[in-house]
Amino acid sequence: MTEERRWGKRSRTADDRRFLEGPAWRLVELRRLLRIVMECLRGFRWLHFIGPCVTVFGSARFHAGDPYYELAREMGRRLAATGFTVMTGGGPGVMEAANRGAREAGGRSVGCNIELPHEQQPNPYLDFFLEFRYFFVRKVMLVKYSYGFVVLPGGFGTMDEIFETATLLQTGKIATFPLVLMGREYWQPLVDFVRGTMVARGTVSAADLDLILLTDSPDEAMAAIEHFAREHAHLRLQPRRRWLLGERRARRAPGPAAR
Repeated sequence: MTEERRWGKRSRTADDRRFLEGPAWRLVELRRLLRIVMECLRGFRWLHFIGPCVTVFGSARFHAGDPYYELAREMGRRLAATGFTVMTGGGPGVMEAANRGAREAGGRSVGCNIELPHEQQPNPYLDFFLEFRYFFVRKVMLVKYSYGFVVLPGGFGTMDEIFETATLLQTGKIATFPLVLMGREYWQPLVDFVRGTMVARGTVSAADLDLILLTDSPDEAMAAIEHFAREHAHLRLQPRRRWLLGERRARRAPGPAAR
């Protein structure tokens, strides 16, 4: 019986795994460093023009018709209708749903895809996408260009995104952007653990829980995001492309008809 093909199964190349295995030859490390720098530069270059974003995180394993898929789709529509670019990891599941909702509302839909051996193709509801080799570079891009974060149910990757974003908020590395967990039934045990164990033992401050909004309501989620947008309207930078710098549009993803 063949092993299940799924999003995020393993790195595509052995070199990616060796990257975190300790010291390597200096020229090897230099080559990797240059690759990382170029990947960051490419992300900064293209995502500079996508406008004010809200990033939607969540599992790649939900399908159309699932309540969480449909909730992500509704949030994508609502965000796009408000004028935000909807950014996701570019894959299937919740990511596809949010991009799909944005496309249906006539808004801009962007994906930061990751190179993986299975199912790594961008979903068909993206206007533009970039593909990254390194997870940490991709995560920087998903955070750097966002004015808020909506998190639907997911697995290890989604948990990583929640706590990395919460840590950046807690330590003041980014402004107090809204961090919205949607799916109260799914996330309530996690919030209870933070409150009942981490706060109780003093490893997290009670005030840190205020960084997270737990809700099932798109209205409540949008109210928090729109409030932040009004309070920080000066952040809505819309830079112009400079043809002398060779600044063109990012690659357009295939439309739904290609599916």
